[in-house]
Amino acid sequence: MAAAPVVNELENWWQSNAPGWVSDATSYLASIWNEGAYGLTFGQIILVFLIMSFAILLRGLFARTLVVWATRWAAGSSTQIDNALVNAVATPLKIIPVVAGIYASIQVLDVDPMVELYAGRIIQSVVTLTIFWSLSRAARILEYMLTGVRRALSAPAVDWMIKALQFLLVALGLGAVAQQWGIAVAPLLAGLGVFGIAIGLGAQDLFRNLISGLLIIGEKRFVPGEWIRVDGVVEGTVERINFRSTLIRRFDKGPVFVPNSKLADAAVTNFSRMTHRRIKWAVGVEYSTTVEQLKSIRQEIEDWLMNDERIAKPPEVALFVRVDAFNASSIDFLIYTFTKTTNWGEWLEIKEAFAYSVMDIIERNGAAFAFPSQTIYMDQSDPPEIMAPPEDKSADKRLPAPDNRKAGAQGSTSQEASSD
Repeated sequence: MAAAPVVNELENWWQSNAPGWVSDATSYLASIWNEGAYGLTFGQIILVFLIMSFAILLRGLFARTLVVWATRWAAGSSTQIDNALVNAVATPLKIIPVVAGIYASIQVLDVDPMVELYAGRIIQSVVTLTIFWSLSRAARILEYMLTGVRRALSAPAVDWMIKALQFLLVALGLGAVAQQWGIAVAPLLAGLGVFGIAIGLGAQDLFRNLISGLLIIGEKRFVPGEWIRVDGVVEGTVERINFRSTLIRRFDKGPVFVPNSKLADAAVTNFSRMTHRRIKWAVGVEYSTTVEQLKSIRQEIEDWLMNDERIAKPPEVALFVRVDAFNASSIDFLIYTFTKTTNWGEWLEIKEAFAYSVMDIIERNGAAFAFPSQTIYMDQSDPPEIMAPPEDKSADKRLPAPDNRKAGAQGSTSQEASSD
C-alpha cells in the first residue's frame, strides 16, 4: 500500500521533468508493448511463456524424480503387478504439469469469457482423456492377475479380453468428453447402431474373420509358438492371433498373415502336439539274398529298435519290421516305428544312427542293397543283308558248265518247299 504513492510521485516527476523526445519515445514504446499480438500484450505473452516453461521444467523434474522413484520401488518388489501399474500410468501422469501450466496461463490472462469457457472445456477434456487413458493402460495388469485363467483358456483369449476392456475404457472416455461439450451420447449411439448395421453388411468378411478368430481361440486349435500346416495355405510357426488374421512365420522366416476364416474352415495339422515322430522306410535288398539272410536281417533290425531307449515300444505305438514286397529290382523290407521325441533335430539324429545300423546289419549278413536295373532284349525283325564276295570268272572257265534245266528244276523245287 505504501509503495503506490511512491510510484505515482515518480511517474508525476518523470512527466514534468523528462525531455519531450524521451516522453514521446516512452509513450511510443508503451503503445507497442500494450498493443502486443493476437490480442495479448507483450507482457502477457512473456508471462505465459514463463509459466509454460516452468511447467515443462516441472514435467521433466516430475519424470526424473517421482516416476523414476516409483519405477525403482516397483522393481524392488516381488510381484509384477506394481511394475505394470507404474509403467502404465507413468506416461499419462507426465501430462499433469503441462495441464496445470495451461490452466495458470488462462487465469493470469485477461481473455474473453467465451475464450476462457472453451479453454476450460479443453483442459477438462484433456484431464478426462488422461484419466481414461491411464485406466486403459493399467488394464494390462490383468495379464498377471488372470494367470490361472490364462492357462485354462489360452494366452490369446486373455489378450483379447484385455484389448476389449481397453477399447471399452477409451470409448467411455470419449463419451465423457462428448458430454462435457454438450453432445448427447444416447442419440449418437443409436445413430451409430444404424450406421453399424450398414457397415456390417459391407464388412461381412471382417466380422467373419473376427468370429473365426474367436472360434480358433475357443477350440484351442493352436496357440502362439506351435508348428502348424494348412494344406494349400501355409506351414510354419504361429506367432500371433489377431482380430482379423493370424501371423504365421514360415521356416524360411517369411511372415504370412492368414485370414482367420481360412484357418477356421480348413483342416489344420498341429505338429507341435504330436506324441511321437514316425520313421517309415522301405529298404530293398538284392534278389540274390537267401531266405535265411532275410530272416536274420529282419530280426536284427527289430532287435535294434526294441533295445534302443529312444524308440517307442508297443503297445504304446506300432512297430513293424517285415519283408513287405517283391519290387521290380529288389526285395523290400517295411520298417515302421516311432521315436519318443518330437523334436525335429533329435529325430534326425536318431534316424541317422538307425540308418548306420541298418547298413551295418545288411552288410554283416552278406547281403547288399538293391538298385534299379533294366535288361533290354533286342528282337531283330529285319536282319541286315549279308554281303557276298564277287564271283571268280577264271574258276568258271576251269569248271564244267552246269545244266540249266536241272538248276531250274532245283530252284522251283526249293521255292515250293519254302512256300510250304
